[in-house]
Amino acid sequence: MTAPFRPAGEGVRTRLFQIIFESDTPLAKAFDIALIVVILASVLVVMLDTVEGFSTTYGEWFYWIEWGFTLLFTVELAIRLYILDKPMRYVRSFYGVIDIVAILPTWLMLLIPGTQTLVIVRLLRVLRIFRVLRLMQFVGEGRLLVEALKNSVHQIFLFLFTVFLLVTLFASLMYMIEPAEAGFTSIPISIYWAIVTLTTVGYGDIVPVTPLGQSISTLIMLIGYSIIAVPTGVFSAEVIRSIRADRYSEQACPGCGHDRHERRARYCLKCGTWLDEETPDPNKRKPRGKRAR
Repeated sequence: MTAPFRPAGEGVRTRLFQIIFESDTPLAKAFDIALIVVILASVLVVMLDTVEGFSTTYGEWFYWIEWGFTLLFTVELAIRLYILDKPMRYVRSFYGVIDIVAILPTWLMLLIPGTQTLVIVRLLRVLRIFRVLRLMQFVGEGRLLVEALKNSVHQIFLFLFTVFLLVTLFASLMYMIEPAEAGFTSIPISIYWAIVTLTTVGYGDIVPVTPLGQSISTLIMLIGYSIIAVPTGVFSAEVIRSIRADRYSEQACPGCGHDRHERRARYCLKCGTWLDEETPDPNKRKPRGKRAR
């Protein structure tokens, strides 16, 4: 049991804690899987309620089913807080915030109509499947991606700033070149057009009509194809660098000087020298002493 969320007492509370917060037993796994199924069902009800045909025919059913889900999740949250020694720590945790946000929109519906559509955030509770299936390797990979994103944030910011300068420059040129009848009524509108063109989306709501404007449009599209892969390349390079840093060490081989070894390696890949200087090589035989004459 984790210390921050240990049960408040023994007996029933301990048993409930093992079922709700752990996933080591078949009953605990069954509870988590059933909870995920209920979460998916509640999200499905919200999605179907937005379809006009289903809403007209089954709107009242959806209303009461949604309240049933909300009451069920409210009771589940109350039980979670009841069995914990420090419930406020759970409330401030990641899963605790998600649990509260999952039931809050329906209760707010009593005060603010229309907020019930926000219950779609219940889908975030499906993240508990990581705990059910013990997919910790995926959590580690996610940490690696986040670390790579943090390391590349400065390069990506510089790239976006450069793109913004190019967009503003081309938008100003198009505003001066193209007539207002073509849709270039202001520089902000021209910036919108430049972004749509640079990203090769091309909605077609604003189209240049002059030969010079069309030439600039062609140039912007070519630049868009050229630079669209820049942030992907920067991020990919950081991911590769993080993988190498996590997998390889910078320890140099005392025999040949090679410095790219896996962290679990004990012998040099190039020359076979024992790498752990603090521990003697178990396969190296001790020299025999000379026999006394």
